[in-house]
Formats: sequence, structure tokens, C-alpha cells
Amino acid sequence: MKKISHIFGPVPSRRLGRSLGIDLVPFKTCSFDCVYCQLGRTTNLTVKCDNYYDPDEILDDFKEKLKKDKSCAGADYITISGSGEPTLNSSIGRIIDEIKSITDIPVSVLTNGSMLWKNDVADALMNADLVAPSLDGGTDEVFRLVNRPAEGLVFEQIISGLESFTGKFRGDVWLEVFLLKNISDNEKEIEAVKRNLKGVRTDRIQLNTVARPACENFALPVTRLKMETLLTLLPGNAEVIADFSMQEREVFREADEQEVLNLLERRPCTKEDMSVSLGMHLNEVVKLIEVLERSGLIMNEIKNGSSYYFSAAHG
Repeated sequence: MKKISHIFGPVPSRRLGRSLGIDLVPFKTCSFDCVYCQLGRTTNLTVKCDNYYDPDEILDDFKEKLKKDKSCAGADYITISGSGEPTLNSSIGRIIDEIKSITDIPVSVLTNGSMLWKNDVADALMNADLVAPSLDGGTDEVFRLVNRPAEGLVFEQIISGLESFTGKFRGDVWLEVFLLKNISDNEKEIEAVKRNLKGVRTDRIQLNTVARPACENFALPVTRLKMETLLTLLPGNAEVIADFSMQEREVFREADEQEVLNLLERRPCTKEDMSVSLGMHLNEVVKLIEVLERSGLIMNEIKNGSSYYFSAAHG
């Protein structure tokens, strides 16, 4: 069977329901090196937009996935995201357009928002149905501490890019504010976020926090109570993002080792995460994990009382 290397899922998403993901850049190619990233440190910190992969190869993988995996028909979104910053792929506009010619499932783009000040990047996203950028602080100090941007990125320029893009874009804009304990979970920082959003059109403002092991030990989660308190400082379209609730399944499908590896290359998962993401019975997940661990292809680590599995290639 041909390896589907650019497509993963459908996976459960706290924001998007069931999401069929498309990865457009090599692992950890990003314009940020966020302290809370579940994938670890950025290994290619860049603002260079490039044709990292052949767009025809990505689209062929997408078509094959739709054809062979019937669960894709139940996806709520086709989500361009993955293991880096997708807007660094210079073919993103063409890929969005061709996906929309193939399926009626809406297309979303998860982005850190750092490249929207570039006209060619902004224009490439105009046909998406939903763009979800992030703004993890309202001050340059927190921006540099939390996001650790690539050289040349300026906080004020990113705010300007958000304003310009959302003024032209006709789809939905869901802006994520990722809060960290003792760093950005205070009224002063939230008020600064609010000031910087005055010129930014948003359909939703979504407060988020650490849910999986972060790459830095000091990147700690904020309590739900604290987040709900800070929520009152933001406009009426603000919300706290709830955890994805796992639903019991009555029908399970088969999955092979490669699908498990594809998922773990993008994010660490528990056995339960893999069961939900791949539609597999938990017992079958356990069997595959045992095989992959013996082969040295995956590793696991206990964090916050849970056992997370990840690709040994990125360990």
C-alpha cells in the first residue's frame, strides 16, 4: 500500500470536531519556536516560504485518502496544519483551491499568524472557509518569551498583518489565545491582547492552554477557573475551548502500523488518543504499540500521570 505521508486522521480536535489533516511542511519547520509546542523544539526556524513538497504529490495523497478511507466523509473540516507552520508552503493557495474543487467539506487553516503581513500569503488563504490564527500575548515581551520568533519577525508587524488579513478575508476567523501559568494568565496581559485586537475582525476568540506535554517544563497549564475569569475581560465572542470528549464507538475499523506512525510523527498520543483518532478498538491499538515498540519505531514517556507515545525518529 502506498504510504500516505502528508495526510493524517481524521483526528479529534478540541476546536474543529473531526478533522482530516494535511501537513504541508517538513517536521518542525516553523517561524516560531513556541515553549508550549507538543512536538518539541523547532529545528528549522525560518520565515522562508518555499515549495517544500511537490503540490501534486500532496493532492494525490489527499485524493487517495478520500477514496480509501470512508471515515473521511464524516470529517467536519479538511484542516491544513500539521507539524510546522503551513503558510510557509508557497503552494498553499493552489492546494486550498484544488481541495475545494474535490470535496464540499470546508477547509480550515491553523496558523500562528506570523506570515499574514505578507500579501502573497494573505492572498493564498482567501478561498479557505476558516482561518484560525493565534496571538499568545499582547506585549512584545511575552511574544518573544512564549513564541521565540524567527529573526526578522516583529510583533507590531504581526498585529498589522492580522488587521489587514481579517479586513479582506470573507471566511470565519477564530483567533486562539494560548495562556500559560505565571506568564500570560494575568489581567494586564489580557487587556493588552484586547487592545491589539481592536482592529482585528474575529468571529471567535478562543482561550486555550497546555493539554499535552510541552517542550519546556515552565510552560504550565492555566486552570479552567482562571481562564473563565480572564474570559470576562474579552469581547462577547470569546470562549474557553473545551477538551474533546471521547465518545464510545460501536463500530471499529482496521488500521495498520503505518497509520499509527503517521499520527505519532505529528503529535504525541496516549493509547486512548490513538483509538479515537484512528477509529480502532483500544485492544488493537495496544497490540500495534507493542509491535512498534519492539521494533524501536516508537517510544513512550510518562508525563502528568499519562503515558504518551511518540515517533522514535523525533525522540
